[in-house]
Amino acid sequence: MKTQTRMGAHTATATATATATDTDTDAIAATAADWIVRLSADDADERQAAIEGFEAWKRADPRHLAMAANMERFIDQTRKLANDGNGQASTQAAHAALDEVSPARVARRRRVRRGIGLAAAAVLGGAALLAGSDPGRLLADLRQPLGAPRSTTLADGSTLTLAGGAAVDVRLDGPERHIVLRGGEILLQVAKDPLHPLIVETPQGNIRALGTRFLVRRDGATTWLTMLESRAAVTTSDPTVPRQVIAAGERARITARGIETLPAIDPGLAEEAFRRQRLIAQDRPLAEVLDELAQHRPGLLRYDAKAVAGLRVTAVLPLDDTDRALALVAASFPRLRIRRVGDWLVFVDARA
Repeated sequence: MKTQTRMGAHTATATATATATDTDTDAIAATAADWIVRLSADDADERQAAIEGFEAWKRADPRHLAMAANMERFIDQTRKLANDGNGQASTQAAHAALDEVSPARVARRRRVRRGIGLAAAAVLGGAALLAGSDPGRLLADLRQPLGAPRSTTLADGSTLTLAGGAAVDVRLDGPERHIVLRGGEILLQVAKDPLHPLIVETPQGNIRALGTRFLVRRDGATTWLTMLESRAAVTTSDPTVPRQVIAAGERARITARGIETLPAIDPGLAEEAFRRQRLIAQDRPLAEVLDELAQHRPGLLRYDAKAVAGLRVTAVLPLDDTDRALALVAASFPRLRIRRVGDWLVFVDARA
């Protein structure tokens, strides 16, 4: 019995040591990823400071140096994969680099991959990609993690539902009520207050509520409006573009160039799709569909614009399982291929 007790204690000590080692590795990976993100800063002085700090951090501990070397090798292979038409060898090399980070534990390796993937996303696509379409998204008043939508009752009595990945600023204390959409999609049930009109703002323009319920999605340089009840008045950031009223069941694409009315959709179906995290695509360009899928997955989704040009999609795709959605897209277009590097990077391009 004593032997069993000693063995149990030894096992517990070994487990605790392994857990501590895992935690250390996770922390080192996260710090290394943070340094690499800083290396992509727009400001030259910030970049130089990051270079000096990163070098000092690497010299402080051999584990730091080893982790940084693996990350830098991974990012180099990812660049080659992104720019190479034949990326099979690069994919294998990138996975090999990931496997070297922590060969002992698959679970720990996956956590390390997440940190590496974030760093690579920043290097390849700009640090703003980590925060979505607006760098201010991380500092927004309300943010919803990726996943199911969440509803909030605002101080004025309006109900705001944020889809996974959405972020907004809320300003209700002036003569007008303002919701600034930083990114993602929202469903708004507007509390009536004729003396304080409610306006949803995006860089492309303003949506002034004339009724109660509507969906708004910000996707890169485009804002999408779906009216569920009543009407909304839309103005763009270009003052020469006339105001346009969008009625229940109607949809609109809002850009810096103007307002485009889209084919009508059943309001009940549109709201159900929003709440069930489904993308209803009705003869939409594949590039737009991929942009929307990118909003609902961590990491970076990139595609070859020439490879997807002219392709259009009519489908219902799961936004809560973007890997499955991409598989459905690939099945519809056999000439395309989906290439993955780790858990965080996905490329869509044409087959060789």
